[in-house]
Amino acid sequence: DIYSGQFSINKKMPMRSKKWIPASTIPSSQLRQFSNIHPILAQVLINRGFKTPAAIRHFLYDKKTTHNPFDMPDMEKAVERILSAIKDGEKIFVYGDFDADGVTSTVLLVEALESLNANVCPYIPHRVNEGYGLNTPALMSIAEQGASLVITVDCGIRSVQEIEDMRATDLDIIITDHHSLGAEHPDAYAVINPQIDGYDENMLAGVVVEFKLVQALIMEARNDPFFNKLSDNKHIIPLEKLFDLVAIGTVADLMPLDRLENRILVRRGLEVLRQAKRPGIKALLDVAGVASADVTTTTIGFVIGPRINAAGRLDSAMLAYHLLASTTYEEALQWANQLNALNIERQDITRSAQQKISESLKGQERDIPLIFASDPSLTSGIVGLVAGRLTEEYFRPAVVLEQGEYESRASCRSIPQFDITQALDHCADLLVRHGGHALAAGFTVVNENIPALHQKLLKLAGDTLNGQSLVPTLDIDVVVDINQLHESLVNQLSLLEPCGNGNPQPVFMCRDVHIMDYRTVGKDDSHLKLKLSRTGQPPLDAIGFGLGGWAKDIPPRIDIAFQLEINEWNGRRTLQANLQDIRAANREH
Repeated sequence: DIYSGQFSINKKMPMRSKKWIPASTIPSSQLRQFSNIHPILAQVLINRGFKTPAAIRHFLYDKKTTHNPFDMPDMEKAVERILSAIKDGEKIFVYGDFDADGVTSTVLLVEALESLNANVCPYIPHRVNEGYGLNTPALMSIAEQGASLVITVDCGIRSVQEIEDMRATDLDIIITDHHSLGAEHPDAYAVINPQIDGYDENMLAGVVVEFKLVQALIMEARNDPFFNKLSDNKHIIPLEKLFDLVAIGTVADLMPLDRLENRILVRRGLEVLRQAKRPGIKALLDVAGVASADVTTTTIGFVIGPRINAAGRLDSAMLAYHLLASTTYEEALQWANQLNALNIERQDITRSAQQKISESLKGQERDIPLIFASDPSLTSGIVGLVAGRLTEEYFRPAVVLEQGEYESRASCRSIPQFDITQALDHCADLLVRHGGHALAAGFTVVNENIPALHQKLLKLAGDTLNGQSLVPTLDIDVVVDINQLHESLVNQLSLLEPCGNGNPQPVFMCRDVHIMDYRTVGKDDSHLKLKLSRTGQPPLDAIGFGLGGWAKDIPPRIDIAFQLEINEWNGRRTLQANLQDIRAANREH
Protein backbone atom coordinates (compact mmCIF):
# COMPACT_ATOMS: atom_id res chain seq x y z
CA ASP A 1 0.00 0.00 0.00
CA ILE A 2 1.10 3.54 -0.70
CA TYR A 3 0.80 6.04 2.09
CA SER A 4 0.12 9.64 1.12
CA GLY A 5 0.09 12.83 3.10
CA GLN A 6 -0.36 16.48 2.41
CA PHE A 7 2.14 17.31 -0.35
CA SER A 8 1.48 16.55 -4.02
CA ILE A 9 3.89 14.69 -6.21
CA ASN A 10 5.09 16.46 -9.29
CA LYS A 11 4.18 13.79 -11.79
CA LYS A 12 7.04 12.50 -13.83
CA MET A 13 7.66 14.75 -16.81
CA PRO A 14 10.66 13.29 -18.65
CA MET A 15 11.04 16.35 -20.88
CA ARG A 16 10.80 18.91 -18.09
CA SER A 17 14.10 20.73 -17.66
CA LYS A 18 15.81 20.83 -14.31
CA LYS A 19 16.62 24.06 -12.57
CA TRP A 20 20.01 25.12 -13.91
CA ILE A 21 22.34 26.91 -11.49
CA PRO A 22 25.33 28.48 -13.27
CA ALA A 23 28.42 29.13 -11.18
CA SER A 24 29.94 32.58 -11.03
CA THR A 25 32.04 33.75 -13.96
CA ILE A 26 35.62 34.33 -12.83
CA PRO A 27 37.14 37.65 -13.96
CA SER A 28 39.98 37.31 -16.45
CA SER A 29 42.23 39.29 -14.11
CA GLN A 30 41.89 36.51 -11.52
CA LEU A 31 42.35 33.74 -14.09
CA ARG A 32 45.72 35.12 -15.19
CA GLN A 33 47.42 33.81 -12.04
CA PHE A 34 46.50 30.25 -13.17
CA SER A 35 48.36 30.48 -16.46
CA ASN A 36 49.67 26.91 -16.33
CA ILE A 37 46.20 25.37 -16.88
CA HIS A 38 43.35 26.02 -19.31
CA PRO A 39 41.23 29.00 -18.18
CA ILE A 40 38.05 26.91 -18.32
CA LEU A 41 39.60 24.28 -16.04
CA ALA A 42 40.76 27.09 -13.76
CA GLN A 43 37.18 28.40 -13.54
CA VAL A 44 35.90 24.93 -12.65
CA LEU A 45 38.41 24.56 -9.83
CA ILE A 46 38.04 28.09 -8.46
CA ASN A 47 34.27 27.69 -8.29
CA ARG A 48 34.80 24.39 -6.45
CA GLY A 49 36.77 26.14 -3.73
CA PHE A 50 40.38 25.99 -4.92
CA LYS A 51 41.34 29.65 -4.74
CA THR A 52 45.13 29.60 -5.17
CA PRO A 53 47.57 28.03 -7.64
CA ALA A 54 49.09 26.06 -4.75
CA ALA A 55 45.69 24.60 -3.77
CA ILE A 56 44.98 23.62 -7.37
CA ARG A 57 48.43 22.09 -7.81
CA HIS A 58 47.95 20.13 -4.56
CA PHE A 59 44.57 18.80 -5.73
CA LEU A 60 45.57 17.92 -9.29
CA TYR A 61 49.00 16.43 -8.80
CA ASP A 62 49.58 15.17 -5.24
CA LYS A 63 50.01 11.40 -5.06
CA LYS A 64 50.86 10.92 -1.40
CA THR A 65 48.71 11.25 1.66
CA THR A 66 50.35 11.84 5.01
CA HIS A 67 47.53 10.77 7.33
CA ASN A 68 48.90 8.38 9.93
CA PRO A 69 46.61 5.38 10.56
CA PHE A 70 47.51 5.55 14.26
CA ASP A 71 45.76 8.92 14.42
CA MET A 72 42.49 7.00 14.47
CA PRO A 73 41.27 6.42 18.04
CA ASP A 74 41.73 2.82 19.25
CA MET A 75 43.98 1.90 16.30
CA GLU A 76 46.96 1.08 18.50
CA LYS A 77 44.81 -1.04 20.82
CA ALA A 78 43.26 -2.92 17.89
CA VAL A 79 46.62 -3.59 16.22
CA GLU A 80 48.14 -4.91 19.43
CA ARG A 81 45.18 -7.31 19.94
CA ILE A 82 45.21 -8.56 16.35
CA LEU A 83 48.96 -9.21 16.25
CA SER A 84 48.72 -11.00 19.59
CA ALA A 85 45.93 -13.21 18.22
CA ILE A 86 48.06 -14.08 15.19
CA LYS A 87 51.06 -14.99 17.32
CA ASP A 88 48.96 -17.23 19.58
CA GLY A 89 47.20 -18.95 16.70
CA GLU A 90 43.77 -17.70 17.75
CA LYS A 91 40.88 -18.12 15.36
CA ILE A 92 39.85 -14.75 13.91
CA PHE A 93 36.65 -13.95 12.02
CA VAL A 94 36.28 -10.94 9.74
CA TYR A 95 32.59 -9.99 9.85
CA GLY A 96 31.57 -7.94 6.80
CA ASP A 97 28.60 -6.41 5.05
CA PHE A 98 26.87 -7.58 1.88
CA ASP A 99 27.40 -4.51 -0.34
CA ALA A 100 30.41 -3.71 -2.53
CA ASP A 101 32.13 -1.73 0.23
CA GLY A 102 31.58 -4.53 2.74
CA VAL A 103 32.69 -7.29 0.38
CA THR A 104 35.86 -5.49 -0.71
CA SER A 105 36.60 -4.66 2.93
CA THR A 106 36.25 -8.32 3.90
CA VAL A 107 38.48 -9.56 1.07
CA LEU A 108 41.10 -6.90 1.78
CA LEU A 109 41.41 -7.63 5.49
CA VAL A 110 41.33 -11.42 5.10
CA GLU A 111 44.07 -11.28 2.44
CA ALA A 112 46.24 -9.07 4.62
CA LEU A 113 45.75 -11.23 7.73
CA GLU A 114 46.48 -14.40 5.77
CA SER A 115 49.74 -12.84 4.60
CA LEU A 116 50.64 -12.47 8.27
CA ASN A 117 49.91 -16.20 8.80
CA ALA A 118 46.67 -15.54 10.68
CA ASN A 119 44.06 -18.24 11.24
CA VAL A 120 41.25 -16.18 9.71
CA CYS A 121 37.78 -16.84 8.27
CA PRO A 122 35.37 -14.48 6.47
CA TYR A 123 31.75 -14.09 7.51
CA ILE A 124 29.18 -12.02 5.63
CA PRO A 125 25.57 -12.23 6.85
CA HIS A 126 22.77 -13.15 4.47
CA ARG A 127 20.68 -10.08 3.67
CA VAL A 128 17.32 -11.88 3.77
CA ASN A 129 17.93 -14.32 6.61
CA GLU A 130 20.00 -12.10 8.90
CA GLY A 131 19.77 -8.50 7.75
CA TYR A 132 22.37 -5.75 7.98
CA GLY A 133 25.12 -5.64 10.57
CA LEU A 134 25.98 -7.71 13.58
CA ASN A 135 23.44 -10.19 14.86
CA THR A 136 23.69 -12.12 18.11
CA PRO A 137 22.96 -15.63 16.71
CA ALA A 138 25.78 -15.25 14.19
CA LEU A 139 28.21 -14.05 16.88
CA MET A 140 27.23 -16.94 19.14
CA SER A 141 27.82 -19.37 16.28
CA ILE A 142 31.23 -17.83 15.61
CA ALA A 143 32.14 -18.18 19.30
CA GLU A 144 31.02 -21.82 19.26
CA GLN A 145 33.36 -22.45 16.31
CA GLY A 146 36.29 -21.61 18.58
CA ALA A 147 36.91 -18.02 17.54
CA SER A 148 38.24 -15.63 20.14
CA LEU A 149 38.38 -12.44 18.02
CA VAL A 150 35.92 -10.86 15.59
CA ILE A 151 36.83 -7.83 13.49
CA THR A 152 33.84 -6.11 11.93
CA VAL A 153 34.27 -4.31 8.64
CA ASP A 154 31.84 -1.71 7.28
CA CYS A 155 29.38 -2.41 10.10
CA GLY A 156 28.92 -2.52 13.87
CA ILE A 157 29.04 1.12 14.98
CA ARG A 158 25.40 1.00 16.13
CA SER A 159 25.41 -2.61 17.38
CA VAL A 160 25.27 -1.64 21.05
CA GLN A 161 22.93 -4.44 22.11
CA GLU A 162 24.70 -7.14 20.10
CA ILE A 163 28.02 -6.28 21.74
CA GLU A 164 26.36 -6.33 25.14
CA ASP A 165 24.84 -9.75 24.36
CA MET A 166 28.35 -11.18 23.91
CA ARG A 167 29.66 -9.82 27.21
CA ALA A 168 29.49 -13.23 28.91
CA THR A 169 31.52 -14.98 26.19
CA ASP A 170 35.28 -15.02 25.61
CA LEU A 171 34.84 -13.34 22.24
CA ASP A 172 36.67 -10.03 21.78
CA ILE A 173 35.11 -7.77 19.15
CA ILE A 174 36.94 -5.01 17.32
CA ILE A 175 34.61 -2.72 15.39
CA THR A 176 35.86 -0.99 12.26
CA ASP A 177 33.20 1.05 10.52
CA HIS A 178 32.62 4.37 8.78
CA HIS A 179 28.88 4.89 9.20
CA SER A 180 27.35 7.72 11.22
CA LEU A 181 27.67 7.47 14.99
CA GLY A 182 24.73 6.76 17.25
CA ALA A 183 23.99 8.36 20.60
CA GLU A 184 26.00 5.58 22.27
CA HIS A 185 29.11 3.79 21.08
CA PRO A 186 29.16 -0.01 21.44
CA ASP A 187 31.34 -1.18 24.33
CA ALA A 188 33.61 -3.31 22.15
CA TYR A 189 37.27 -4.17 22.72
CA ALA A 190 38.17 -1.38 20.27
CA VAL A 191 36.12 0.91 18.04
CA ILE A 192 37.76 2.38 14.93
CA ASN A 193 35.69 4.89 12.97
CA PRO A 194 37.01 8.02 11.22
CA GLN A 195 33.91 9.90 12.36
CA ILE A 196 35.14 9.68 15.95
CA ASP A 197 37.18 12.79 16.74
CA GLY A 198 40.91 12.37 16.26
CA TYR A 199 41.40 11.66 12.56
CA ASP A 200 41.73 14.40 9.95
CA GLU A 201 39.43 12.82 7.37
CA ASN A 202 35.96 11.59 8.32
CA MET A 203 34.47 10.69 4.92
CA LEU A 204 36.21 7.41 4.22
CA ALA A 205 34.66 4.20 2.93
CA GLY A 206 34.72 1.10 5.08
CA VAL A 207 37.35 -0.39 2.77
CA VAL A 208 39.65 2.58 3.40
CA VAL A 209 39.29 2.07 7.15
CA GLU A 210 40.46 -1.51 6.59
CA PHE A 211 43.30 -0.28 4.41
CA LYS A 212 44.43 2.03 7.22
CA LEU A 213 44.20 -0.88 9.68
CA VAL A 214 46.38 -2.99 7.39
CA GLN A 215 48.85 -0.13 7.08
CA ALA A 216 49.09 0.02 10.85
CA LEU A 217 49.43 -3.76 11.19
CA ILE A 218 52.30 -3.83 8.69
CA MET A 219 54.05 -0.89 10.34
CA GLU A 220 54.04 -2.75 13.67
CA ALA A 221 54.79 -6.18 12.19
CA ARG A 222 57.92 -4.87 10.48
CA ASN A 223 59.35 -4.05 13.89
CA ASP A 224 58.34 -7.35 15.50
CA PRO A 225 60.89 -10.21 15.56
CA PHE A 226 58.07 -12.78 15.40
CA PHE A 227 56.89 -11.61 12.00
CA ASN A 228 60.39 -11.02 10.69
CA LYS A 229 60.97 -14.75 11.12
CA LEU A 230 58.13 -15.64 8.77
CA SER A 231 59.32 -17.38 5.63
CA ASP A 232 59.72 -15.28 2.49
CA ASN A 233 58.89 -12.09 4.38
CA LYS A 234 55.23 -12.81 3.66
CA HIS A 235 54.10 -10.11 6.06
CA ILE A 236 55.46 -7.41 3.77
CA ILE A 237 52.28 -7.53 1.70
CA PRO A 238 52.52 -5.00 -1.14
CA LEU A 239 49.85 -2.42 -0.43
CA GLU A 240 49.56 -1.96 -4.20
CA LYS A 241 47.83 -5.34 -4.33
CA LEU A 242 44.97 -3.87 -2.32
CA PHE A 243 44.43 -0.58 -4.12
CA ASP A 244 41.96 -2.13 -6.60
CA LEU A 245 39.70 -3.19 -3.72
CA VAL A 246 40.03 0.25 -2.14
CA ALA A 247 38.94 1.98 -5.35
CA ILE A 248 35.94 -0.30 -5.87
CA GLY A 249 34.62 0.07 -2.32
CA THR A 250 35.18 3.84 -2.23
CA VAL A 251 33.48 4.62 -5.54
CA ALA A 252 30.66 2.08 -5.15
CA ASP A 253 29.83 3.49 -1.70
CA LEU A 254 29.72 7.04 -3.14
CA MET A 255 32.44 8.47 -0.95
CA PRO A 256 33.42 12.04 -1.90
CA LEU A 257 36.29 12.23 -4.36
CA ASP A 258 37.08 15.85 -3.56
CA ARG A 259 38.70 14.60 -0.33
CA LEU A 260 42.41 14.16 -0.93
CA GLU A 261 42.84 10.79 0.78
CA ASN A 262 39.97 9.25 -1.20
CA ARG A 263 41.18 10.90 -4.40
CA ILE A 264 44.72 9.59 -4.10
CA LEU A 265 43.68 6.07 -3.14
CA VAL A 266 41.13 5.80 -5.97
CA ARG A 267 43.62 7.18 -8.50
CA ARG A 268 46.13 4.51 -7.49
CA GLY A 269 43.38 1.91 -7.41
CA LEU A 270 42.39 2.69 -11.00
CA GLU A 271 45.99 2.11 -12.07
CA VAL A 272 45.84 -1.37 -10.53
CA LEU A 273 42.38 -2.11 -11.93
CA ARG A 274 43.57 -1.27 -15.45
CA GLN A 275 46.23 -3.95 -15.09
CA ALA A 276 43.52 -6.46 -14.05
CA LYS A 277 46.02 -8.68 -12.24
CA ARG A 278 43.37 -9.88 -9.78
CA PRO A 279 41.69 -12.88 -11.51
CA GLY A 280 38.24 -11.89 -10.25
CA ILE A 281 38.50 -8.41 -11.74
CA LYS A 282 39.78 -9.74 -15.06
CA ALA A 283 36.91 -12.25 -15.26
CA LEU A 284 34.26 -9.72 -14.28
CA LEU A 285 35.44 -7.21 -16.88
CA ASP A 286 35.59 -9.90 -19.56
CA VAL A 287 32.05 -11.06 -18.85
CA ALA A 288 30.85 -7.45 -18.94
CA GLY A 289 32.69 -6.79 -22.21
CA VAL A 290 34.93 -4.02 -20.82
CA ALA A 291 38.63 -3.74 -21.68
CA SER A 292 40.69 -3.39 -18.52
CA ALA A 293 42.65 -0.48 -20.03
CA ASP A 294 39.40 1.50 -20.26
CA VAL A 295 38.40 1.19 -16.59
CA THR A 296 37.30 4.47 -14.97
CA THR A 297 35.26 5.43 -11.93
CA THR A 298 32.23 5.13 -14.23
CA THR A 299 33.17 1.48 -14.84
CA ILE A 300 33.20 0.90 -11.09
CA GLY A 301 29.90 2.68 -10.60
CA PHE A 302 27.98 1.06 -13.44
CA VAL A 303 29.75 -2.24 -14.21
CA ILE A 304 31.82 -3.61 -11.33
CA GLY A 305 29.87 -2.29 -8.33
CA PRO A 306 26.39 -3.41 -9.46
CA ARG A 307 27.58 -6.93 -10.22
CA ILE A 308 29.25 -7.28 -6.82
CA ASN A 309 26.14 -5.87 -5.15
CA ALA A 310 23.87 -8.23 -7.09
CA ALA A 311 25.23 -11.18 -5.12
CA GLY A 312 24.06 -9.84 -1.78
CA ARG A 313 20.81 -8.49 -3.20
CA LEU A 314 19.49 -11.74 -4.70
CA ASP A 315 21.66 -14.50 -3.23
CA SER A 316 24.67 -14.53 -0.90
CA ALA A 317 27.38 -11.87 -0.87
CA MET A 318 29.86 -14.70 -0.41
CA LEU A 319 29.56 -15.28 -4.18
CA ALA A 320 31.16 -11.88 -4.71
CA TYR A 321 33.70 -12.61 -1.97
CA HIS A 322 34.75 -15.81 -3.75
CA LEU A 323 35.05 -13.93 -7.04
CA LEU A 324 37.42 -11.30 -5.64
CA ALA A 325 39.35 -13.85 -3.58
CA SER A 326 39.83 -16.29 -6.51
CA THR A 327 43.42 -17.22 -7.24
CA THR A 328 42.89 -18.47 -10.81
CA TYR A 329 41.07 -17.01 -13.80
CA GLU A 330 39.20 -20.27 -14.42
CA GLU A 331 37.77 -20.26 -10.90
CA ALA A 332 36.93 -16.55 -11.09
CA LEU A 333 35.13 -16.90 -14.43
CA GLN A 334 32.54 -19.22 -12.89
CA TRP A 335 31.75 -16.69 -10.17
CA ALA A 336 31.74 -13.81 -12.68
CA ASN A 337 29.16 -15.53 -14.84
CA GLN A 338 26.94 -16.11 -11.80
CA LEU A 339 27.17 -12.46 -10.79
CA ASN A 340 26.44 -11.28 -14.31
CA ALA A 341 23.27 -13.40 -14.45
CA LEU A 342 22.19 -12.14 -11.03
CA ASN A 343 22.72 -8.56 -12.16
CA ILE A 344 20.46 -9.02 -15.18
CA GLU A 345 17.80 -10.54 -12.93
CA ARG A 346 18.23 -7.68 -10.46
CA GLN A 347 17.66 -5.11 -13.21
CA ASP A 348 14.42 -6.79 -14.33
CA ILE A 349 13.02 -7.12 -10.80
CA THR A 350 13.90 -3.53 -9.89
CA ARG A 351 12.31 -2.10 -13.03
CA SER A 352 9.11 -4.08 -12.46
CA ALA A 353 8.83 -3.03 -8.80
CA GLN A 354 9.42 0.63 -9.62
CA GLN A 355 6.76 0.59 -12.31
CA LYS A 356 4.27 -1.05 -9.95
CA ILE A 357 4.76 1.57 -7.24
CA SER A 358 4.78 4.45 -9.73
CA GLU A 359 1.50 3.19 -11.14
CA SER A 360 0.00 3.20 -7.65
CA LEU A 361 1.05 6.81 -7.18
CA LYS A 362 -0.72 8.06 -10.30
CA GLY A 363 -3.87 10.10 -9.84
CA GLN A 364 -3.08 11.29 -6.35
CA GLU A 365 -3.94 14.94 -6.18
CA ARG A 366 -2.64 15.83 -2.75
CA ASP A 367 0.93 16.83 -2.16
CA ILE A 368 3.20 14.45 -0.29
CA PRO A 369 6.63 15.31 1.11
CA LEU A 370 7.82 11.70 1.29
CA ILE A 371 7.02 8.46 -0.55
CA PHE A 372 6.34 5.56 1.78
CA ALA A 373 5.70 2.27 -0.01
CA SER A 374 5.50 -1.37 0.91
CA ASP A 375 4.53 -4.53 -0.87
CA PRO A 376 4.75 -8.22 0.12
CA SER A 377 6.44 -9.03 -3.20
CA LEU A 378 9.39 -6.73 -2.55
CA THR A 379 12.61 -8.33 -1.36
CA SER A 380 15.25 -6.75 0.84
CA GLY A 381 17.82 -6.94 -1.93
CA ILE A 382 16.06 -4.47 -4.20
CA VAL A 383 14.20 -2.11 -1.86
CA GLY A 384 17.14 0.31 -1.83
CA LEU A 385 17.33 0.35 -5.62
CA VAL A 386 13.59 0.92 -5.92
CA ALA A 387 13.74 3.71 -3.34
CA GLY A 388 16.57 5.31 -5.28
CA ARG A 389 14.65 5.20 -8.53
CA LEU A 390 11.54 6.68 -6.92
CA THR A 391 13.59 9.50 -5.41
CA GLU A 392 15.08 10.21 -8.81
CA GLU A 393 11.69 10.03 -10.53
CA TYR A 394 9.74 12.26 -8.14
CA PHE A 395 12.52 14.16 -6.34
CA ARG A 396 11.13 13.22 -2.95
CA PRO A 397 12.60 11.16 -0.09
CA ALA A 398 11.47 7.56 -0.53
CA VAL A 399 11.07 4.77 2.02
CA VAL A 400 10.45 1.30 0.61
CA LEU A 401 9.69 -1.63 2.92
CA GLU A 402 10.07 -5.35 2.52
CA GLN A 403 7.19 -6.72 4.58
CA GLY A 404 7.95 -9.54 7.01
CA GLU A 405 5.62 -11.53 9.19
CA TYR A 406 6.46 -9.67 12.39
CA GLU A 407 9.17 -7.20 11.38
CA SER A 408 9.82 -5.30 8.17
CA ARG A 409 13.06 -3.98 6.77
CA ALA A 410 13.32 -0.83 4.73
CA SER A 411 15.74 1.16 2.64
CA CYS A 412 15.54 4.92 2.33
CA ARG A 413 16.88 7.33 -0.24
CA SER A 414 16.66 11.08 0.06
CA ILE A 415 17.32 14.48 -1.49
CA PRO A 416 19.87 17.08 -0.34
CA GLN A 417 17.17 19.08 1.46
CA PHE A 418 16.31 16.21 3.86
CA ASP A 419 18.77 14.20 6.01
CA ILE A 420 17.08 10.80 6.17
CA THR A 421 19.34 9.31 8.86
CA GLN A 422 18.74 12.32 11.10
CA ALA A 423 15.00 11.82 10.55
CA LEU A 424 15.30 8.16 11.57
CA ASP A 425 17.19 9.24 14.69
CA HIS A 426 14.05 11.20 15.65
CA CYS A 427 12.03 7.99 15.16
CA ALA A 428 14.42 5.72 17.08
CA ASP A 429 11.77 4.84 19.67
CA LEU A 430 9.73 3.17 16.91
CA LEU A 431 12.62 1.25 15.33
CA VAL A 432 14.47 -1.96 16.14
CA ARG A 433 17.65 -0.63 14.52
CA HIS A 434 18.67 1.92 11.94
CA GLY A 435 21.68 3.64 10.41
CA GLY A 436 23.17 5.13 7.29
CA HIS A 437 24.09 8.45 5.72
CA ALA A 438 22.27 11.71 4.96
CA LEU A 439 21.02 10.51 1.57
CA ALA A 440 20.76 6.75 2.14
CA ALA A 441 19.74 4.73 5.17
CA GLY A 442 18.02 1.57 6.32
CA PHE A 443 16.03 0.36 9.27
CA THR A 444 14.14 -2.56 10.82
CA VAL A 445 10.72 -1.92 12.34
CA VAL A 446 8.14 -4.03 14.19
CA ASN A 447 5.08 -4.16 11.94
CA GLU A 448 2.72 -2.71 14.52
CA ASN A 449 4.87 0.46 14.57
CA ILE A 450 4.71 1.05 10.81
CA PRO A 451 1.64 3.36 10.79
CA ALA A 452 3.09 5.57 13.56
CA LEU A 453 6.49 5.59 11.85
CA HIS A 454 4.93 6.58 8.55
CA GLN A 455 3.04 9.48 10.10
CA LYS A 456 6.10 10.71 11.98
CA LEU A 457 8.31 10.61 8.89
CA LEU A 458 5.63 12.44 6.90
CA LYS A 459 5.50 15.18 9.51
CA LEU A 460 9.28 15.49 9.70
CA ALA A 461 9.56 15.69 5.93
CA GLY A 462 6.64 18.09 5.69
CA ASP A 463 8.07 20.42 8.32
CA THR A 464 11.48 20.42 6.65
CA LEU A 465 10.44 20.64 3.02
CA ASN A 466 7.38 22.89 3.28
CA GLY A 467 7.84 26.01 1.19
CA GLN A 468 10.87 24.68 -0.67
CA SER A 469 10.96 24.33 -4.44
CA LEU A 470 11.38 20.60 -4.87
CA VAL A 471 12.71 20.28 -8.37
CA PRO A 472 16.01 18.66 -9.34
CA THR A 473 18.84 21.10 -9.82
CA LEU A 474 21.75 20.96 -12.22
CA ASP A 475 24.93 22.78 -11.25
CA ILE A 476 26.66 24.41 -14.21
CA ASP A 477 30.42 24.80 -13.77
CA VAL A 478 31.09 27.20 -16.63
CA VAL A 479 29.01 28.94 -19.31
CA VAL A 480 30.99 28.63 -22.55
CA ASP A 481 30.71 29.51 -26.21
CA ILE A 482 30.25 26.44 -28.38
CA ASN A 483 33.20 27.58 -30.52
CA GLN A 484 35.53 27.29 -27.48
CA LEU A 485 35.17 23.52 -27.36
CA HIS A 486 38.18 21.52 -28.56
CA GLU A 487 39.82 18.16 -27.86
CA SER A 488 42.63 19.95 -26.02
CA LEU A 489 40.09 21.06 -23.41
CA VAL A 490 39.08 17.45 -22.84
CA ASN A 491 42.72 16.59 -22.25
CA GLN A 492 43.00 19.35 -19.65
CA LEU A 493 39.77 18.27 -17.94
CA SER A 494 41.22 14.79 -17.51
CA LEU A 495 43.41 16.26 -14.76
CA LEU A 496 40.27 16.30 -12.60
CA GLU A 497 40.12 12.50 -12.60
CA PRO A 498 39.13 10.51 -10.70
CA CYS A 499 35.67 12.04 -10.92
CA GLY A 500 32.65 10.93 -8.96
CA ASN A 501 30.67 11.95 -5.93
CA GLY A 502 32.00 15.26 -4.59
CA ASN A 503 34.14 15.77 -7.69
CA PRO A 504 31.77 15.30 -10.62
CA GLN A 505 32.72 15.67 -14.24
CA PRO A 506 32.26 19.35 -15.10
CA VAL A 507 28.95 20.40 -16.60
CA PHE A 508 29.08 23.19 -19.17
CA MET A 509 26.36 25.31 -20.67
CA CYS A 510 26.04 26.79 -24.15
CA ARG A 511 23.26 29.23 -24.90
CA ASP A 512 21.25 29.66 -28.10
CA VAL A 513 22.69 26.73 -30.05
CA HIS A 514 21.39 25.97 -33.54
CA ILE A 515 20.37 22.37 -34.30
CA MET A 516 21.49 21.27 -37.76
CA ASP A 517 20.11 17.75 -37.50
CA TYR A 518 18.57 15.41 -34.93
CA ARG A 519 17.27 11.88 -34.62
CA THR A 520 16.37 9.35 -31.96
CA VAL A 521 18.50 6.28 -31.30
CA GLY A 522 18.48 3.30 -28.97
CA LYS A 523 15.81 0.97 -27.69
CA ASP A 524 12.35 2.55 -27.91
CA ASP A 525 13.97 5.66 -29.44
CA SER A 526 14.75 6.81 -25.91
CA HIS A 527 17.97 8.70 -26.72
CA LEU A 528 18.53 11.88 -28.74
CA LYS A 529 21.35 12.40 -31.22
CA LEU A 530 22.10 15.96 -32.42
CA LYS A 531 24.44 17.85 -34.70
CA LEU A 532 25.03 21.41 -33.50
CA SER A 533 26.32 24.32 -35.59
CA ARG A 534 29.71 25.91 -34.96
CA THR A 535 31.32 28.85 -36.73
CA GLY A 536 34.11 27.83 -39.09
CA GLN A 537 34.32 24.33 -37.57
CA PRO A 538 32.71 20.94 -38.12
CA PRO A 539 29.37 20.49 -36.32
CA LEU A 540 29.52 19.30 -32.70
CA ASP A 541 28.03 15.87 -32.10
CA ALA A 542 25.77 15.56 -29.06
CA ILE A 543 24.08 12.60 -27.39
CA GLY A 544 21.28 12.89 -24.86
CA PHE A 545 20.60 9.63 -23.06
CA GLY A 546 16.96 9.47 -22.01
CA LEU A 547 16.13 12.68 -23.87
CA GLY A 548 14.48 11.05 -26.89
CA GLY A 549 11.11 12.54 -25.97
CA TRP A 550 12.33 15.96 -27.07
CA ALA A 551 12.29 14.79 -30.70
CA LYS A 552 8.49 15.14 -30.80
CA ASP A 553 8.63 18.91 -30.43
CA ILE A 554 12.19 20.17 -30.42
CA PRO A 555 12.79 23.87 -31.09
CA PRO A 556 15.40 24.87 -33.71
CA ARG A 557 17.53 26.71 -31.14
CA ILE A 558 18.24 25.37 -27.64
CA ASP A 559 20.35 25.87 -24.54
CA ILE A 560 22.39 22.78 -23.67
CA ALA A 561 23.92 21.57 -20.43
CA PHE A 562 26.54 18.91 -21.09
CA GLN A 563 29.74 17.11 -20.22
CA LEU A 564 32.48 17.23 -22.84
CA GLU A 565 34.06 13.97 -23.94
CA ILE A 566 35.81 12.14 -26.74
CA ASN A 567 33.76 9.49 -28.51
CA GLU A 568 35.84 6.68 -29.99
CA TRP A 569 34.18 4.52 -32.62
CA ASN A 570 35.85 2.28 -35.18
CA GLY A 571 39.20 3.92 -34.52
CA ARG A 572 37.83 7.44 -35.05
CA ARG A 573 37.92 10.06 -32.29
CA THR A 574 35.34 12.83 -32.29
CA LEU A 575 34.45 15.57 -29.83
CA GLN A 576 31.05 14.97 -28.28
CA ALA A 577 28.71 16.76 -25.89
CA ASN A 578 27.09 14.31 -23.47
CA LEU A 579 23.85 16.18 -22.79
CA GLN A 580 22.66 16.36 -19.19
CA ASP A 581 19.64 18.52 -20.04
CA ILE A 582 18.30 20.80 -22.76
CA ARG A 583 15.74 23.58 -22.92
CA ALA A 584 14.36 26.01 -25.48
CA ALA A 585 16.77 28.87 -26.04
CA ASN A 586 16.09 32.15 -24.32
CA ARG A 587 17.15 34.68 -26.98
CA GLU A 588 17.12 37.48 -24.41
CA HIS A 589 20.37 36.36 -22.73
